[in-house]
Order: sequence, then C-alpha cells, then structure tokens
Amino acid sequence: MAVRSDEIGEILKRRIADFEAAVVAADEGVITSVSDGIARVYGLDQAMAGELLELPGPEGGGHVLGLALDLREDGVAAVVLGPYEHLQEGDTVRTTGRIAEVPVGEALVGRIVNALGEPIDGRGPIQSTERMPVERIAPGVLSRQGVTNPLQTGIKAIDAMFAIGRGQRELIIGDRQTGKTAIALDTIINQRGGDVVCIYVAIGQQASTVAQVAATLQEEGAMKYTTIVAATASAPAPMQYIAPYAGCALGEWFMQRGRHALIIYDDLSKHADAYRQISLLLRRPPSREAYPGDVFYLHSRLLERAARMSDAEGGGTLTALPIIETKANDVSAYIPTNVISITDGQIYLETDLFNAGIRPAINVGLSVSRVGSAAQTKAMKQVAGQLKLDLAQYGELKAFSQFAADLDRRTRATLERGQRMTEMLKQPQYQPVPFARQVIAIFAGTHGHLDDLPVERVSDFERSLLRYLEQEHPEIERTISDEKSLSEELSAKLSAAIEAFKKDYA
Repeated sequence: MAVRSDEIGEILKRRIADFEAAVVAADEGVITSVSDGIARVYGLDQAMAGELLELPGPEGGGHVLGLALDLREDGVAAVVLGPYEHLQEGDTVRTTGRIAEVPVGEALVGRIVNALGEPIDGRGPIQSTERMPVERIAPGVLSRQGVTNPLQTGIKAIDAMFAIGRGQRELIIGDRQTGKTAIALDTIINQRGGDVVCIYVAIGQQASTVAQVAATLQEEGAMKYTTIVAATASAPAPMQYIAPYAGCALGEWFMQRGRHALIIYDDLSKHADAYRQISLLLRRPPSREAYPGDVFYLHSRLLERAARMSDAEGGGTLTALPIIETKANDVSAYIPTNVISITDGQIYLETDLFNAGIRPAINVGLSVSRVGSAAQTKAMKQVAGQLKLDLAQYGELKAFSQFAADLDRRTRATLERGQRMTEMLKQPQYQPVPFARQVIAIFAGTHGHLDDLPVERVSDFERSLLRYLEQEHPEIERTISDEKSLSEELSAKLSAAIEAFKKDYA
C-alpha cells in the first residue's frame, strides 16, 4: 500500500514534538571523537581559551586534565594532558573555571617537576599554596628598566666578549653535540653562593639526559637553588608545549618579589615541533615547513616575559637563555631566524671548532650580544675592550694566511696573539671561572704577557699564574672583586706580579 506524503509529514511532526533532548549544561560537554591525544567535545558553551578541562580518568577513578585550545560554535577541541586511550565517545567533560596554572614559590626550589608542576623526583608532594597561570602578558615598557647589571656565566669567552645582563634574552644556537647544554649548566653552576634562582626546562630530551643533568647539578651543589621542569621525549606533545610557559611562571614569581631568576629553555626547536604536532592534529592550516602561522608568536610571548623590572616594581629580573638546535649549521632556517629576531643576541657554537678542540666552540664572528658592554663591569671592559675585534680579525687572517707564504710583521703578530688568546679562552666543562680570575687571565693575554710563550703552554701558564697570585698577592684578586675596576696603580701592580712570575716560570 502506498504511503502518502502528507502522512509522512504528520509522522515527522509528531516525532519532533515528542523528542526530548538531553540538556547539556554550559559547564559540561560530551566527547564526540578522540584520537592522537585530541578530544573533540560537544557543548562547553562557557569554556575559555586555555582553560583546564576535567576528563574521565582510567579505570580506578580520578580524572585527567585537558587544555581547551580550539573554541568553535558547536564545541571545543581539547588536547589531553596525559593518557587518552581509555577515553570514549559519549564520556562527560567538565570545565574547571581555571586557566592552565602551576604551583609556584620556594617549595619548588631544588625539585624536579613535570609541566603541570607535579613532582617527579620521588620526594613527596610539594607544599605550595600559591599558583600562577602558565600564560601571562609580558610586562609593559613602563614597568621595565634598562639592562645594566651582568649575569656572570663563569665562561671567559662569554663574559669577556658577549656579556649577558640580568633581564636579557641571549640565544644559544648550534648543531647537536656542540656544547649548548654545557654552557647553560656552567652558567647555573656559576650562580653558586649568589642571589640567582635557576630554572632548567627540558623539552623533548631523553629522560636519561635529564637525569644526568640533575645528577651533575646535585654533584656541583647547584640543585639547592635550581628547579628542573621536565617534559621528556616520552611525554605527550601538549606537556612539551606548556613546559616552558610553566617554567617561566616559576621564574616570574621570583621576579615579582624583587629577586633574580635565570631560566634555560632546552630546547625551543623541540618546543616548536610539539606545537606543530598539536596544530596539525587540530586541523589548523600549515604554513612554512608545516609549522602553523602563529609559531613566531609561540616564542615571542614566551621570551618577552624575561625582563628587568623598574625600581617601582621591585627591580627583580628574569634572564632567559633559550637554546635552538640547527641542522648542518643552517641559522637561516625558519625557527632559528624567528628566535634570533626575538632575542637580544646569540652565542653561535660551531661543529668544526668543537671538533678542533676549541671548547666552548664559540664562533666569535657570528656571535653577538645586543646589550654587551652596557652590562659589563668596568674591569672587564678595561681588559677585554679589543678582544672580540682582535679574535674576529684573527679568524679572517687565519683563513687567508693558509695561502700566503710570506706575511708582514703586523699580520704575523695578530696571528700569534690570536692563537694564544684562543688557547687561553678554552675552558673545561663544569669549571666556571670567578670574575676576578677571568680579568687577570684576559689582562695577561691582551697586555702581551703571553706573546713569548709556546701556544701549548698557555693553559698551564694561566693555572700556575692564578695559583701564584693567590699565594703571593691575594690582595690583587680581592681588590678586583670588590672594586670591579682596574686603577692604573692596580694595573701596574698586576703587570709587575706577572713579570715576576714569568722569571721563575719554567
């Protein structure tokens, strides 16, 4: 029997009238699909961008957290900050009313935590009552002041030629296995006994590498004032994405209280890769090298939070040392050029120099600090003023002199001095040099006291000289440390002491 069209219409009207939809609360939603750590949720009309969401936990109760990143008309796409394999279509999701935040304060110093501030060092819970959002707007121009105080790294080549100031952002860039992390760790170790709190953020590193870093800092007595935020290679991409922002929030807590903090991001190349993964899974359109179009903003809003606050705001500082890993020394790739343009200079480490035994393997010609001498102490300016230019000239002449049989006296003198200064700037790992000793060593080199020494004896001469001055003339090092400058009288006294030592040096 044929069914008439008006009967079909009546049936549909009756069905619609009788339909009772389950009312979904504004703070509740239902998972419509989940894959690759991305949960798509219907509902959640009141969800905020970057808000923490509560999702059902694995069997046994509890819950896992998600981060609302894509807000759409009909729902939210959230990245799951933890295991997601147990989540199913139809599971209930709730808003928490909290933007992503981490615990902050003194209780975190000396601890190893994950990107959510949860302890992973097996030393029990962290007793902290204060929390801060991981994402915050950077301080404005009027809240800041110029960078004028040095943050001593203990590395002669950096403190002499590319001084880092408190509140500065200095990029450490180079291929893998060129000593980037070693420079960062030396800088942390050099803050021992000082007033700087350090935060080391490990992004996408192997867990064994992070454990090795923690063991080194523990051995050197540096974990007393250091927090490690670890989002290892096995952590989900969302955890790697928020880890540097979480570390930055820890540092800002100290800066807001007029104190000084140093933060290492190791490394932002892997951070960008994690964000690319999340963005592609969220179906955001890819741009150059498949990174999303806002990948520049990803790092600029992070690094802009490093600052030296004005005296009215307490005068605290947050110094950032981001690390970028290049491929085949290509500093013109997308992420390296982005971060170079955001920071106040870069320390460029070169594979060829590293393999040649020059460590730290700093390329003097391509490295720069845009704060530089403004953050140097007077004593270092006095002894190292010409050093960067001399070494850059040496690098150029060295390449040229390989093809020249006969060199004039001035060129030969530049090459001889350059060889000795390069040798003198070499430094073993995890042995930062105190400021006054750096000044003495560089003074000996720039004033020609090393010119008549065989190149291979320079390191031994420097060690012996410092030992001699410590025993025979301790007042010289003490005066340089206290006054931070070299008077004519002190310079003459230091020159005479070096000459006296040279007579007995064999």
